[in-house]
Amino acid sequence: MSTPFYVSPQQAMADRAEYARKGIARGRSLVVLQFADGIVFVGENPSRALHKFSEIYDRIGFAAAGKYNEYENLRIGGVRYADLRGYTYDRDDVTARGLANVYAQTLGTIFSSAAEKPYEVELVVAEVGETPEGDQIYRLPHDGSIVDEHGSVAVGGNAEQISTYLDREHREGMTLAEALKLAVTALSREPNGTQREIPAERLEVAVLDRTRPQARKFRRIVGPQLSRLLEAEGAAAAAEAEGGDGAEGAEESGGDVE
Repeated sequence: MSTPFYVSPQQAMADRAEYARKGIARGRSLVVLQFADGIVFVGENPSRALHKFSEIYDRIGFAAAGKYNEYENLRIGGVRYADLRGYTYDRDDVTARGLANVYAQTLGTIFSSAAEKPYEVELVVAEVGETPEGDQIYRLPHDGSIVDEHGSVAVGGNAEQISTYLDREHREGMTLAEALKLAVTALSREPNGTQREIPAERLEVAVLDRTRPQARKFRRIVGPQLSRLLEAEGAAAAAEAEGGDGAEGAEESGGDVE
């Protein structure tokens, strides 16, 4: 009788983690950014029906990278949890932190169970507050750990490089157009350092807008509105460049007069 093949628990967990990371890396990256009036979700998604971003509850949004069927099951479970808790207690008792804890327990249980494969997903749960200081963003990797993020977060295939760029370029108090432009620039950066163009029709954009008078703060930005925002930021950058050239020319002209 042959001896059963032995794999140490440490090696088994490492293999499962590597399996999940490779699955997530095959998906397109997405970013979540704070701006002055809320939180914006931006990702490259050619599909108009299979969304990466969704509303969970009044002030809570959901973003995911990885296998669609797996994170869609998690999204539906999150909506049911939020609806039940809001109905049983109070709508204010539904928070991003509570939802993140539920997702962490689910992902952690699946990851540590030898009877089923780990989920190939990485989640972001965000809640917009009354002020920017009240915003909450949580990232949940495949193993169920929770990371409290501030300012910006990227998940998906090229997340590490994108996160480095966002950490350097993101600032507080950005307008929606500025945050959108930064997100698109970050997503268009290739690992080899080159820049590619992502057309507006391939972008999925949503916001949690704290200025909305309705209780539900989540809304999608599509079509002409998205194009106007992208063009507005492009026009502002061009005007700034022209203004700088004009100032430089004025200084040179002043020198000639003297």
